[in-house]
Amino acid sequence: MKGYVFHGPGRSAWEDIPDPDLKDPTDAVVRVDAVTICGTDLHILKGDVPEVRPGTVLGHEAVGEIVEVGTDVRTVRPGDRVLVSCITACGRCRYCREGVYGQCLGGGGWILGHLIDGTQAEYVRVPYADLSVHPLPGAVTDQDAVLLADIFPTAYEVGVLNGSVRPGDTVVVVGAGPIGLAAVATARLFAPERIIAVDLAGARLEAARKLGADAVADARETPEQLVADLTGGLGADVVIEAVGVPETFEMCTRMVRPGGHVANVGVHGKPATLHLEDLWIKNVTITTGLVDTPSTPTLLRMAASGRLPTAQLVTHTFPLERMEEAYGVFAGAADTGALKVVLGGPRREVVAPRTV
Repeated sequence: MKGYVFHGPGRSAWEDIPDPDLKDPTDAVVRVDAVTICGTDLHILKGDVPEVRPGTVLGHEAVGEIVEVGTDVRTVRPGDRVLVSCITACGRCRYCREGVYGQCLGGGGWILGHLIDGTQAEYVRVPYADLSVHPLPGAVTDQDAVLLADIFPTAYEVGVLNGSVRPGDTVVVVGAGPIGLAAVATARLFAPERIIAVDLAGARLEAARKLGADAVADARETPEQLVADLTGGLGADVVIEAVGVPETFEMCTRMVRPGGHVANVGVHGKPATLHLEDLWIKNVTITTGLVDTPSTPTLLRMAASGRLPTAQLVTHTFPLERMEEAYGVFAGAADTGALKVVLGGPRREVVAPRTV
């Protein structure tokens, strides 16, 4: 089969690789019908995630069809259309029992496209399939569903829920890329007084407006002052960092009010300064986090009922074999206007299932 393989910082290719096999009785093999590219994949290509070894197939989000299952898999079977979650869960360790699947001690967590081969291929092996794939309702298209593998649960859990967004809050989202836009959309579910989006790109700020931001600010034009003006000098109740660079994290800490909350979602490849000389007296809460994905079934139900604006985030589509072109479009978002790119191809004949 073909897959998109990481060969070290700055080097990757869509190339021939071996078909995946079942390794454990809890595995499933999924034929990939739709896949997308994440900002984390770009961080990997830049060398920001050194745990990813050369030779690894990238990608941790997909929609597809089950073609093989191990003998211990109970909740899905060959022929089922499923969402492949970005997080794998053993279901047995302390963290999984607490619903904190991202910290799984039993060989799960974020492993696809990180510690094992990922989803940017024609087929993918998914460990612990019973908890790591979700059967899809027919009302949710592949293109919509693939956005629920990562960006919507990440924005909702690590940004909105960790940030404790409440009715009447002022919420600032710094970074209007796909995660930031999903944070804008899901923050609206909690009826804040206002949502302010901050970014460098005018097209992304316009997208934030369409998704429900009440005000937008160019990151180069002192957005801290806009936040102060709109809150009577108090500052924001919740600031969500959705970029992952030192400058934006430090900006977030300047915009939050005393007693407020900074929810860091961005993937950071460099150290950021924590100005405790200013923050220690302000009762500020700062949270970080890897998504755990217990919210995925809820988000799927909301998508099926038309309550999540998933389609608005997809700006480009490609067949799978144009993976390298899709990466170029996504990485060059400032010029291409890309938000989320989705790749998929015509359905292929399903291979005969095997069991182990």
